[in-house]
Amino acid sequence: MNFVNPGFLYGLFAVSVPIIIHLFNFRRFRKIYFTNVSFIRELKLQTQKQSKLRHLIILLLRIISVIAIVMAFAQPYIPVSENRVTPAQRNIVSIYIDNSFSMEAASESGSLLDEAREKAREIAGIYSTSDIFRLITNDFEGRHERFVSREEFINLVDEVSASPVSRSVPEIIARQNSLREETRQGSKVLYVLSPFQKSLLVKDFTQEDTAASVFFIPVEALNQDNLYIDSCWFESPVHQLEQNAELKVRIRNSSSVNLERLPIKLQLNDKQKALASFDVRPEQSAVVSMPFTESEPGIRNGIVEINDNAITFDDRFFISYNVSSLTSVLCVNGERENVFLNSLFGKDSSFLFHNVSQGNIDYSGLSGWQAIILNEMTSIPTGFIQEIVKFTENGGSLLVLPSQHVSPAVYQPLCDALQTGYFGPIDTSDMRINQINLEHPVFANVFDEIPENIDLPIVFKHFPIITQVRSRHESLLRLMNGESFISEFKVGKGRLFLFACPFEPSFSNFPKHAIFVPTLYKIAISSTVEEKLFYIIGHDDVVHVSNSNVSNDEVIHIKDMNSDFDFIPGHRRTGASIDLYPHDQVQFAGNYAVVSNSQTIKGIAFNYNRAESEMDFYTSDELTEFIKSKGLKDIHVIKDTGKPFEKSLAELTQGIRLWRWFILLALLCLLAESLLLRFRK
Repeated sequence: MNFVNPGFLYGLFAVSVPIIIHLFNFRRFRKIYFTNVSFIRELKLQTQKQSKLRHLIILLLRIISVIAIVMAFAQPYIPVSENRVTPAQRNIVSIYIDNSFSMEAASESGSLLDEAREKAREIAGIYSTSDIFRLITNDFEGRHERFVSREEFINLVDEVSASPVSRSVPEIIARQNSLREETRQGSKVLYVLSPFQKSLLVKDFTQEDTAASVFFIPVEALNQDNLYIDSCWFESPVHQLEQNAELKVRIRNSSSVNLERLPIKLQLNDKQKALASFDVRPEQSAVVSMPFTESEPGIRNGIVEINDNAITFDDRFFISYNVSSLTSVLCVNGERENVFLNSLFGKDSSFLFHNVSQGNIDYSGLSGWQAIILNEMTSIPTGFIQEIVKFTENGGSLLVLPSQHVSPAVYQPLCDALQTGYFGPIDTSDMRINQINLEHPVFANVFDEIPENIDLPIVFKHFPIITQVRSRHESLLRLMNGESFISEFKVGKGRLFLFACPFEPSFSNFPKHAIFVPTLYKIAISSTVEEKLFYIIGHDDVVHVSNSNVSNDEVIHIKDMNSDFDFIPGHRRTGASIDLYPHDQVQFAGNYAVVSNSQTIKGIAFNYNRAESEMDFYTSDELTEFIKSKGLKDIHVIKDTGKPFEKSLAELTQGIRLWRWFILLALLCLLAESLLLRFRK
């Protein structure tokens, strides 16, 4: 047993007062004369024994009353745990309210967030007005970093609303330790109000050294079922006008119910483009295909939507991408233009094809092209190599056709700068191409079926492609001797394609073969920089804007398409590309636009983190076992014992308070004394 005010125990010396009174009987006796004293003597002996017994009982009751009153003022309590809040000290209380979207689930008192707010008020209610409080939420707001009074804390609790940000428990404890602590001494304690999702209570959880006691208070949802859109992606990253597209949507059923024939719809630029239905088993995922035709060029802002009444924040998924009407291809020629390239790209309305001689290259305009073909260049200037390196690293595609009139060593500086393979001495052996890399995206969906004895191009002479060990290399077509005829190398965000020979009939029949058109066509149209279909709020991703014509003086904004929300992000320029840094300024999912001079230069989509969508929570017993397994001594779980929450909390944090029982004992003793004096004369 401990005491809140042990100084009052000195009041036990007051027990001597009733003892002294009873030892020295100051009552005055009146003399009465009787004629026959023998009877009086017998009566006097009998009443004297009764009087002594009554006086001893009264003395005992008074002693107990004095002791009970003194103990009540000393406020004794029985500590429930070693890491209790010391009631005698000034308390410094931090309370974390999980305000993530998972707190929108229903509970007995409304939503989980409503229940957490109410419990936060009850926690503040068990402390005195002299204690100080601090509120912590997932938003880590600056106004919550200071300590406030109980009344101001309750006002802050009333303002807490759902947030797209989710935090793990280690992040919350680290936040508690990093905030400025109150310089005055006191008992520090942290309360964590959360449903404790298993996905956010990480396995490598460790508690940092802190003087605060931590109490986990689980809030339990009535229904933990949820259906949500997990992710979206396209089968092909290239989007062309009047071409078929297929959007894949992964849907997760986080429930124990089998769901069948549920609708899902896709809207692009406020027009419905696709409608489908899906079945998904309990605790399983389903991938839904949504085919449609790209009928409009430009930026496409999309919304994929399902219906789920339980948790709604993850029922919509936003996407944004660009549909290009033309693919721009620049061909830099050495001695003359190539007739096969002119026939393929020059007469196709889906390509913007331009020829330029190697002596008339506009270096500043290279970034505006999606693909550049170096057709038998006889010399490659150093300045041109530097610009080509920037072009490929920023996402462009480069095709190199060696010249038949110069040594392959001419291309060595370019290959070294790109850190890729290079051309070896010419090989005049005749051989056939005998292997197609069907797994490569260039040949995806090109062949329905390949016969065993397929007629592939014949190569009469070629320059072997020698690959370096560290280069990221993949072969598209291989010769019979195992050498690569077309090799792809990853360079930054772009790609380099090396061809083992020029497109000349004296070197091979590849330019006249049926495989020539789909190969060059797919390489060209896939030269579009693959941009992210969506971003996740809270991940602090970088938004890349490629081939931008925005000048240094223009201010770039990110604007919400459906509201007046607008902000200026941080940015960094790299050549013609710009990297934007939204940081934590985007708080709501939706379609956004990158704007400069009132013109939209790019569309981007932000979605909420799906980590909150999995409604898998720890129970109180599981939390207790988890804490024991990690050896966390300063963390305790407040379980639902059937008692009022405020009483259970007070017992766990401040021990079992006994002063009320001593007050009751004192009153009973005084009542017994009064009755004894009144009715036992």
